Amino acid sequence: MTELSEIAPAFVEMAHQIVWCSAATVDAQGRPRSRVLHPIWEWDGKELVGWIGTGPTPTKRAHLEASPHISANYWAPTQDTCVAECRASWHFDDEMRTRTWNLLKNAPAPVGYDPAIIPGWDSPTDDSFAALRLEPWRLKVFPGTVLIGQGGDVLDWREG
Repeated sequence: MTELSEIAPAFVEMAHQIVWCSAATVDAQGRPRSRVLHPIWEWDGKELVGWIGTGPTPTKRAHLEASPHISANYWAPTQDTCVAECRASWHFDDEMRTRTWNLLKNAPAPVGYDPAIIPGWDSPTDDSFAALRLEPWRLKVFPGTVLIGQGGDVLDWREG
C-alpha cells in the first residue's frame, strides 16, 4: 500500500493539471448523482485537503446531509486518471468562504480562476457561494502510460 506522503503530491499534480472532476454524491435513497466541479487541493506534507467553491444548492445540501461523502474522479484524454474518495463538510462562515475564494483566485493556471466570473458570485460572502472541504480517505493515481504499456506506477492509498 502506498503511503500518503508518496501519493498526495502525485495526486495534486495530476488533479491540478486536469482541473475539472466528475464529483458524485448519494441521495437519501442511495442513488448516485454526478456533477462537474473544480476542486483545489492543499498538501502540507502531512494532510491533504481539497476545497471547492460551489453553490450550496438544495440537492447538494440534501445529498451531503444524507451521506457526507464525495467521490472526485479526474480523467484526461491521455488516459491519466486519479480519484479522491472524501468526507465532505460545508463551510458557510465568512472566514472560510473568503479563504476558499482567495485560494481559487490566487492559484496559478490552470487550476486557479476568479470565482467572480460565476453569475451571482460577486463576493465570497454572497449567500450563493459556499466552501466545501474535502478530506480524502482513499486516493488513487493511475497514469495513462500504465494503461498503454509504457510504464509508470499505479498508486493507491487508503486511510487507516
